[in-house]
Amino acid sequence: MSTRKSWRRALAALACAGMLTGLTAMSLQAQDQSAAKVDDVILARKTAMDTLSDNMDQIEQMIATNKIDLNSAHEHADTISILLMVFPHLFPPASNTWKAGVEIDPVTGTYASPDVWSKFSDFYKRANDASKTAYDMSRADKADELKAKTAVLRTACNACHAAYLKMQ
Repeated sequence: MSTRKSWRRALAALACAGMLTGLTAMSLQAQDQSAAKVDDVILARKTAMDTLSDNMDQIEQMIATNKIDLNSAHEHADTISILLMVFPHLFPPASNTWKAGVEIDPVTGTYASPDVWSKFSDFYKRANDASKTAYDMSRADKADELKAKTAVLRTACNACHAAYLKMQ
């Protein structure tokens, strides 16, 4: 692994550790539910998903234009893998706030289906499996292998969104 890739992965892991530390602190303050900022955790998961999506778009653009830079694709896939490892931890029970027919605030409102919490083990497994696929993408030796893994990841993303995303 290159020094740059090692540094980037370490930095991303540190950022993830920081987010998890914050979530742990929130859970330690469970006696005082007012200390937990549901809006903040919803914004954090939206930010994580936007970043994940941007990285996936970069890889898919390389594939669509047939201008694949494996090193760049590896970095994008590595970031996706890390974000998917963290993602299910950004769904504490208090953030289950979706309601049918209610206008959703684009910043602090959630589009997460209540099924995320009632079927959390499935949601968690999907994120974990997708993280492993993204990790495999980050190690692809050939463009065709990257393309195949990207297709698998896109299918996994779409299936998870169909199961757990509510868009009114």
